[in-house]
Amino acid sequence: MDHLSDVTILEEGASALEFLKEKAKDGFGQGDQNAFYVADLGDVVDKYYRFLRELPRVRPFYAVKCNDSKEVLQTLAILGTGFDCASKVEMDLVLSLGVPADYIVYANTCKQPCFIRHAAKHRVSKMTFDCESELFKLAENYPEAELILRIVASDIGSVSSLSKKFGAPLHKCEDLLKLAKILNLSVIGVSFHVGSLSKRPQAFSQAIADARLVFDLGRKFGYLMRLLDIGGGFPGDDDFQPGFEEFAIAINEALDQYFPSKEGVEIISEPGRYFVASAFTAALNIIGKKDENVTDILGKQDRKISYYLNDGIFGTFWPYELKYVKPKLLKDYHHSQKYFSSRLWGPCCTDRDLILEEVSLPELEMGDWIIFQNMGAYSISKPSTFNGFLPPTVYYTMSRDKFKKIQRHNSHYPTD
Repeated sequence: MDHLSDVTILEEGASALEFLKEKAKDGFGQGDQNAFYVADLGDVVDKYYRFLRELPRVRPFYAVKCNDSKEVLQTLAILGTGFDCASKVEMDLVLSLGVPADYIVYANTCKQPCFIRHAAKHRVSKMTFDCESELFKLAENYPEAELILRIVASDIGSVSSLSKKFGAPLHKCEDLLKLAKILNLSVIGVSFHVGSLSKRPQAFSQAIADARLVFDLGRKFGYLMRLLDIGGGFPGDDDFQPGFEEFAIAINEALDQYFPSKEGVEIISEPGRYFVASAFTAALNIIGKKDENVTDILGKQDRKISYYLNDGIFGTFWPYELKYVKPKLLKDYHHSQKYFSSRLWGPCCTDRDLILEEVSLPELEMGDWIIFQNMGAYSISKPSTFNGFLPPTVYYTMSRDKFKKIQRHNSHYPTD
């Protein structure tokens, strides 16, 4: 198992935010005011123990697509989590850390045949399907795979709806199970996903009830149904409501009702955002400023200020989550300071690189820093180099007590 060699260990009393402030000062003094992140991996460790405490029957399989940084994957591997992978590259990343193949689920219902063969080569056997064509691909390329039937779950109220693209409706499950039997494939369980940033704990309750129906249907066909994958969709920061504990209550109650522990069914989940969102803070520098006069409907003119930052939509920010973005200022301003209607732009040469259309800020100057917390999910895993702007550097930190704590988990996976 790799060690966390690229992580700055913070001594007692130090914090990741203080580390960020020092980095901002250093950059300003050296004339290097590029955008950057500071990640607190100790926060990831805390989230792991919180997950086990609130969902004691569920083993987390971290969704690699959410944040595929080596340091995050190393931390979670040391703790002994499983991993949800969606491609050959993600499987290779996780396998390179010494994670056993049995702790990986290939949770993409539409897979390239060569990726399926790659999974077979490395004995990554657990994988999802939701349609006939996928079963034919699996029968041809990996007939020994252990298949998980992904069903449609209600994702009303979630920020990202996944049911439009993934999942089999309940009325099609019987035909899919019949076809898998004809193709001599092994179906071992059921999975679902209620959508990203769900606001409805009851969505899990209904999906677990639906999964029970499909479980029983599978057993009727003679399958050894032994795994339930409840997906992800959990919040990653404590400001989001409902909170993680509310989801956990609904999930635990539904599991006890529909999948009592005496059955011995393995329960897994695919949290991504939950583990990493609050661990990462982005620091952006003001590289441009423009005054605008805005006339309201009564003819009154107000001052509006546009600020241009050195990272944006084509880097850190995920467009459909911009309503959750909350900028904070790195330096203190007096409470009596006048605030102005402001607009935040990214650096690229397109009007689509708009971070926030309307935010109230005191007047800022060139070189000032704006920070954005809860930026660990779907940020550093997706930047482009559009216009030649490189992704921000990430500085990884962990408190010494958390670092010592996870060392005890370094042989968490079973050995042959």
